[in-house]
Amino acid sequence: MLISHDRRFLQNLSRTTVWLDRGVTRTLERGFSHFETWRDEIFAEEERDQQKLDKKIQQEEHWMRYGVTARRKRNVRRVDLLADLRKQKREHRGPAGSVRLAASEADASSKLVIEAKGISKSYGDRPIVADFSIRIGRGDRIGIVGANGAGKTTLLRLLTGETEPDSGRVRLGTTLDMQVLDQRRASLDPTWTLAEALTDGKGDTVTINGMNKHVIGYMKDFLFAPEQQRTPIGALSGGERGRVMLARALAKPSNLLVLDEPTNDLDLETLDLLEELLADYAGTVILVSHDRDFLDRVVTSVVMSEGDGVWAEYAGGYTDMLAQRGAGVEARRTAEGKPPKVMAPITPSTPAAARTKLSFKDKHALETLPKTIAAIDATIAGLKAKMADTALYTRDPAGFQALADALAAAEAKLAAAEEEWLRLEMMREELEG
Repeated sequence: MLISHDRRFLQNLSRTTVWLDRGVTRTLERGFSHFETWRDEIFAEEERDQQKLDKKIQQEEHWMRYGVTARRKRNVRRVDLLADLRKQKREHRGPAGSVRLAASEADASSKLVIEAKGISKSYGDRPIVADFSIRIGRGDRIGIVGANGAGKTTLLRLLTGETEPDSGRVRLGTTLDMQVLDQRRASLDPTWTLAEALTDGKGDTVTINGMNKHVIGYMKDFLFAPEQQRTPIGALSGGERGRVMLARALAKPSNLLVLDEPTNDLDLETLDLLEELLADYAGTVILVSHDRDFLDRVVTSVVMSEGDGVWAEYAGGYTDMLAQRGAGVEARRTAEGKPPKVMAPITPSTPAAARTKLSFKDKHALETLPKTIAAIDATIAGLKAKMADTALYTRDPAGFQALADALAAAEAKLAAAEEEWLRLEMMREELEG
């Protein structure tokens, strides 16, 4: 059983699809490749049912006005029927709607957007980028691809001038207006309200391509309800924070969009619309993504990690890179024919080669960490539930900040516990052969 936003991954592996929609689960006994057609058929059938319901209500309302001539008991039944029909219409929950995306575009940049010549970057003895050169022109859409820990974000920061290379140089074009979508959502203050995050705390309007739009209307474009305008950012879900970051980035004038894992937590409809927006965007796009389907639909070339700090550019999308390279991220092999290790090597106090089993301390930790992780998960859920109170920040700003701090600490503790469990589990597998 798997949950994923990666459509290619789902298409390749799934044989049955469970769709959670408006509080109802539906099951399709076919793989995800058939999902969108099936979903659209369900929506079309619902629309036909609603049209029939509207027509039935009109007929009953006409009878109420002009046809109340039958026996009283029958009339009462017809009145009850009309009330029931109206209730069905009132309580019907249609599809959630769709995000309406539009990017504020600045004046065109120079033809040369970024030029990197022989740039290198290392952390200690580990090369992240080694002697890499690229020339990015106006209108290019560059995808950066690699395994976790390969240095994708570091390369992105080198290209945008946020990080200085150890050697080589990066030249940025003139008249660049850059907007960055950070995968860590680091630029979002958890104490901001949703409305403040979208307007930067300046009034109640958002300006898109010179046109002012009320913040409530802009919120609706990104599937937020009007009553959420005073909800603190810290109380939003990961997917909602992703939509806020997207809304903020697209509202500001730009001719260079830098997107670090923009598809994280986005639903399928939002992904489709983001793809359409980027296809129509007149500026330059540089993005990091694991979503192979998204890359295929958006980018004009792929920069791929080859290992040991080496990066290579391939024309076209992810599938084109696969055809040229002969392998993707997951299929790359070392000279010995073994898959490369993506994670940092295990460095226990006693070399693994000299040990035949886990120490008592490590074994105990491996057995107890799942319970610890579950307890931290419960703590995080409790903190988020308290922060979901939309009036809390107004009523008790200090209390809300204390909860936000506690949540950040709990999430850091959870990440450390999960990393330690993974380290020990990998060690156990290695020792057991």
